[in-house]
Amino acid sequence: MTVDAVVFDWGGTLSLFVQSELVDAWRLAARHLAPEREDELTERLVAVEAAFWATTASHQRSATLGDLLAAAAKELQLDVAEALLEEAAVRHLDAWTDHIRHDPDAAPTLTALRERGIRIGLLSNTHWPRTFHERFLERDGLAGLIDARLYTSEMPYQKPHPAAFAAALGALEVYDARSAVFVGDRPWDDVSGAKGAGMRAVLRPNPFAEPHDVKPDAVIERLPELLDLIDAWR
Repeated sequence: MTVDAVVFDWGGTLSLFVQSELVDAWRLAARHLAPEREDELTERLVAVEAAFWATTASHQRSATLGDLLAAAAKELQLDVAEALLEEAAVRHLDAWTDHIRHDPDAAPTLTALRERGIRIGLLSNTHWPRTFHERFLERDGLAGLIDARLYTSEMPYQKPHPAAFAAALGALEVYDARSAVFVGDRPWDDVSGAKGAGMRAVLRPNPFAEPHDVKPDAVIERLPELLDLIDAWR
């Protein structure tokens, strides 16, 4: 079976993994709401976010940042959204600029795949809006190398739900999942999801990802290793 398309995860795969997600923002919001309760509120907000990500093992329905903030507000009985957005407007999103860095091998690897006539996709579990991710992809010259970029904040379901992978394949006009490869850093979300959708799955191990006994079709440490795999599979 040939390879017509390769779909990548974003965080930990094309971009370098950032261990914290919203923890810095939650601390800003907690300090804004009640400075004397900063540590307590931060811990509770981090727990709300952890519960959101745990849904990859249950209903797998996607959510937006607005949904997450609504859950946080319900938990704390405080207007978390207003506090976070006021802080974000001043400094938080700009502060991410130094944290988000794409793998230096990402652009050369994507370029080499495109030169082989392979379509490129991106499928990311995220509650951030599209503009957040696109900002960094465009900054680092990757946006023009990826034919279809899908974010679960705009979709009904997140990985590993088969609907998320079907949406990516559809966006790339790939009608036989066996001719597509998914590359990601999470055994459950990425590898089990891709294989469940009929795709081949390549794991780029992330020591912070939850382990799972699913077996990928291949394991790579660096993105350029993908090229020899694709050539062999073609």
